[in-house]
Parts: sequence; structure tokens; C-alpha cells
Amino acid sequence: MPSNQPDQMRAILESVRTIALVGASEKTHRPSHEVMEFMQGHGYRVIPVNPRLAGQKVLGETVYADITSLPEPVDMVELFLAPERTDAVIDQAIELKVPVIWMQIGVINEVGAARAEAAGLTVVMDKCPKQEIPRQSIPAIGSDL
Repeated sequence: MPSNQPDQMRAILESVRTIALVGASEKTHRPSHEVMEFMQGHGYRVIPVNPRLAGQKVLGETVYADITSLPEPVDMVELFLAPERTDAVIDQAIELKVPVIWMQIGVINEVGAARAEAAGLTVVMDKCPKQEIPRQSIPAIGSDL
């Protein structure tokens, strides 16, 4: 069962520091770009993932083709993908033992979520951290609030 309860999401957002954002966009009007910028502003390290943009920079970070190409481990994989495109990334996250998979609003893959949870990963589905952070008054990383 995905960890969509407020206290569970809060614990996730208070513990993760490095996020791979799959489906990152260089276009400033795209939700993935807006969420990446918000999360960076809140103190998270966000590494963009998009095979179309691999090697380019988005919001100061190098874009990688997939999560298996990342130069360092991440605490969470955030998915901005059509649900039918999430299985491969979920399988990669399981293989890499990424602690958390967070599927954005509208990204629902019950079978993939169950597979990830069976492998010991925590899954949040159909939620947006950009909405949950202010909703739960989570202070920015490194702030004294």
C-alpha cells in the first residue's frame, strides 16, 4: 500500500536529501521544471533524468539518461512519466535499492508500486512533494525553523 498518509510523506520529505527527478524538462512552464526548482529552493539536491536532454544542464544540474547513469546514490526517485512508462524506472530503482519512489499526481502504477514495496522500497503515488511541503509546514533543509 503506497505511503500516502500525511505522517508518512512528512517522514519521507524530512529524511531524503538527494532526488532523481525522472522526466525533467528544460521548459520553465512544465510542472517537472517548477517542482525541481521548488525542491532545490527548499534545500534538496535534485538530479534531472531525461534521455532526450542527457549531458545538458537544467537548473544548474547535469541531466542523465536514466537512473542507472547517476554518478551518486539518491534517496528518492520522483517520476514525472506517463504511468505506462514507469515500470522500467521502478525496476531500476529496485535494482539500485533506492529507498523511495515518489510518483507525481496522475502517475499511478499499482502493480509497479506493489513490486517496489515487496522489494522493501517505500512508494508514494499520485502526490506532489511541492504541494506536501507547504501543506505540512516542512522547513527547508538546513533552516533553523
